[in-house]
Parts: sequence; structure tokens; C-alpha cells
Amino acid sequence: MTLTSVEGVTVGHWTHPTGITGCTVVVLPEPNVAAVEIRGAAPGTRETALLEPGMRVETIQALLLTGGSAFGLGAADGVMQELLADGRGHPTPLGPVPIVPAAVIFDMAAGDADARPGPAQGSLAYRAATADPVENGPVGAGAGATVAKWRGFEHIRPGGLGSASVDLDGVTVAALVVVNSLGDVFTLEGESLTGGHVAPDFNPAGMMAGNTTLVVVATDAALDRPSTRRLAIRAQDALAACLRPAHTRYDGDAAFAVSCGNRPGDVDRLSEAAFVSTARAIESAIRRGTSGE
Repeated sequence: MTLTSVEGVTVGHWTHPTGITGCTVVVLPEPNVAAVEIRGAAPGTRETALLEPGMRVETIQALLLTGGSAFGLGAADGVMQELLADGRGHPTPLGPVPIVPAAVIFDMAAGDADARPGPAQGSLAYRAATADPVENGPVGAGAGATVAKWRGFEHIRPGGLGSASVDLDGVTVAALVVVNSLGDVFTLEGESLTGGHVAPDFNPAGMMAGNTTLVVVATDAALDRPSTRRLAIRAQDALAACLRPAHTRYDGDAAFAVSCGNRPGDVDRLSEAAFVSTARAIESAIRRGTSGE
């Protein structure tokens, strides 16, 4: 089960046919409550300030995860135009204004540095959005993702996009991740997926630029913004457990969380489900990226 297990959530990808990059759009039902937690020291983001505690707008229409570094943020313009054509957005006296927070990974070294997503590609990803199970592996924003870069070029492995979900007695918590980490990758149980050591001695020998892991957690439980943010925090904790090292000065790790349902749920149980679903999504991304399935 994947992020689209949450009712009303759809996901679409655009993947460059040769450029080893892409973007992924998560389209959300309304109303919803969105939050963000950023722990990497090199993020590339758009509209994330609106998701901080105390901000007036809580409902968003979509999220964009994209390759192309900061250039890729332009793909959000295409998503906005599609949402506007569908009549969706934050209401204003002059018409709706679609709210599309976005975050990027640096994947420009993986393929053609000029093949970065833009508005047209964001539009295509939006139009491709479906409630079908999310495709995992080197697709969409995960097409050019790589991991284990800190130990040297010979240790670099494919990253990718993964998704998983947890059912809590009829309440769903699901995660989608784009794994493009500086560090090695481990399962929740501690199995190394990329050959790294459980307790690495940080003596970097590899490519220190070009990293970032992105997460979207969604639930059909009804939560306020502070509680929703707890899910994003635990998602970041899953990164710390599965990516070693994580949250470095060379990563832009960002986790979004969205409450988009009306079911009752305990925030502590939901937070732990966010932790588990994020960890399982990371594992899926790496296993699919390595196997090429």
C-alpha cells in the first residue's frame, strides 16, 4: 500500500526520457491541514513558510517534489496553472490562488544538467495524477536520486522514490519519499542496503554536494497543525534512523505532513505510524532502485 491509500490523495510523475530527472505531484483533497519540518542545512523550497505554526492559511492544494535543484521549483508554476484551470486554490476577492509548496533535490550530476523540470513538466505530472498505487523506484522526482555519496564515488548507489502505508484500525498513515541522501541507507531493523557501517566515522571522501531526502506523510485522521507537525517530525526521525548520516550540512532534508480526513486518531499512535511508513518507504525506494523493477 502507498500514499494513495489515503482517500482523495492522487500522485503523478513526469520522468525525463533521457535526462535522468523528473518531478512528482501529490494532489490533495480539501479541506486539509499541512505542516513541514526541515532539518537539512541545504534545502531548496517554495511556500514552506506558509506551513509554519501560526500562519493563516492551513489548506493547500498540492505538493511538488522535483529534481533540477532550485531550477526545478519552476515546475510548481505549471501545477498552479492546472489547479487554477480546475477552479482550485485559496479563495481571494480576485479569485482562487493555488497553494503548492515545493521542495527539490539536487540531481543535476546524474544526467543532463539542462534537462530540469519546468512549468510544462509540472503540468504533465499533475495531469498524470492517479489514485493507483504509487510507482516506486527511479521515477518522477526520484529518477536521478543517488545515495551513499559521502564514502566516495565508487560507493554511490541509485536512490529513488518509495511509498508505504500503515493501517491503524481503519485510520491510514502513509508516506512517500525521494531518497537522494549523502549517507548510506539502512532498513528500520538495521540492515545495510548500500554497504555502509551502522556507526559511520564521518570522514567524507566523496561528493558532498547534491543531496536531500524529501518526505510527504498523509493521513485520513483529523488533526490540527501542531499535531500534524508531529507526524513530520517523526518522519524526520525515520530519516535519522535509516540514513547514516542524515540532516547534514550537505542535505536539504524536508518532510511535509498533511491531515486530509475526518477520522478520529491518537496523535501519538499516528506519529509512530508516520515513523514506520517513512522508514518502509525509504527501504522500498532503495530496493526498487537497485533491482531496476
